[in-house]
Amino acid sequence: MINGVWRRLQFHTTLSLMTSRLKYELARQQRRAMSPPEVRLWVRLRSRATGNLVFRRQHPVGPYVLDFYCAEVKLAVEVDGVHHTEDDRRVRDEMRDKWLAEQGIRALRIPAFEIMLDADEVATGAYAVALERVGKV
Repeated sequence: MINGVWRRLQFHTTLSLMTSRLKYELARQQRRAMSPPEVRLWVRLRSRATGNLVFRRQHPVGPYVLDFYCAEVKLAVEVDGVHHTEDDRRVRDEMRDKWLAEQGIRALRIPAFEIMLDADEVATGAYAVALERVGKV
């Protein structure tokens, strides 16, 4: 009996570690293959000039990999391309946002075309939301 429980525990621990490693590898691959809007926004977010807030790119949180994440204020910044307007993708995004909200993480969704139009303004807006959350977290 104890051996069976121990084996199941080892299996689930091993599976959890494998899943975690795969998620981190996926995040690493996504950092190498960022879209042009993500790159433009990242150049501005990584400067850390405003309020010394640190954003991470392609950061794993739970079952998801977030485009940009500020852990200090629990803010996820998601760049939404054209495919995010499709019905099935919209439903998945809503489920993801709901899960993030349950973890206390606010998801800020930004259409990719807005970043391409004015990345400085979008980054300033993201920092403003983050600074607003400083007092709330």
